[in-house]
Amino acid sequence: MILEYKVKDSKYKNINQILKQEFEISSRLLQKIIFYKKVCLNGFTTDTRNAVKMDDIITVNLDFEEDSENIIPTKMELNIIFEDDALLVLNKPAGIAIHPSILHYDNSLSNGVKYYFESIGLKRKIRPINRLDLNTSGLVLLAKNQYIQECLIKQMNSNIFKKEYIAIVKGHFENKSGTINLPIARKPNSIIERCISSDGQEAITDYEIINEIGDLSIVKCILKTGRTHQIRVHLASIGHPLIGDSMYGIQSELINRQALHSYKISFIHPITQKNLELTCELPKDMIL
Repeated sequence: MILEYKVKDSKYKNINQILKQEFEISSRLLQKIIFYKKVCLNGFTTDTRNAVKMDDIITVNLDFEEDSENIIPTKMELNIIFEDDALLVLNKPAGIAIHPSILHYDNSLSNGVKYYFESIGLKRKIRPINRLDLNTSGLVLLAKNQYIQECLIKQMNSNIFKKEYIAIVKGHFENKSGTINLPIARKPNSIIERCISSDGQEAITDYEIINEIGDLSIVKCILKTGRTHQIRVHLASIGHPLIGDSMYGIQSELINRQALHSYKISFIHPITQKNLELTCELPKDMIL
């Protein structure tokens, strides 16, 4: 993948300034680009300290060969929603972890992505941008290089990156839409579980009731922050726990995992600068 800039402003004294201001390349990535000699001036490899003049063309080649050596490739079926040179978006089933661990050493989503990358001749690190719990299904976005990863993380930190979920919860809401603004912290004496706490980090969830079926509500949730287990903790805290959620909710005969699905993400594509909105259907176990 190539970044290109044609000099149109005399304010830039050298290529380094262009890389930092026009492309917003981080210092860490800049060092790597310089080390591997990936910057060209008018088609020729150049020192980034060199001066520039009007109409010069600066290009940066971001096609580094990388490898996640700690991840072994495992063949698995991937539901690809979108893919280009910069991004890969998958619809993750419930029951699959995103990262390898002791319990999921060779059957995580990252194992499957590494196998897929190798099958198409792509040597890249596995770089998930958003993360879903083991038993939460839905859209997972991966960056294909460090530059794209940094751009998307900036969007997440500035709330440009939008994440919307569908949840099925117990009971009916008095207010059919609203905002839950309650801080979340790690529960004392627990590594995994979270709780509402005045000592916690800010956590904000917007919600809207889509439908009511029997004593259940189908809820659209939009995350304004990204705390661990945020939707599960927030809805449980206001008396509407997710069905099937063994940690914060209630067991259910309808579903054997928390009824939570990441159905939509939207963000600005780092290369085209166009808004990209992606959706996926509800899984079968969440269709009532």
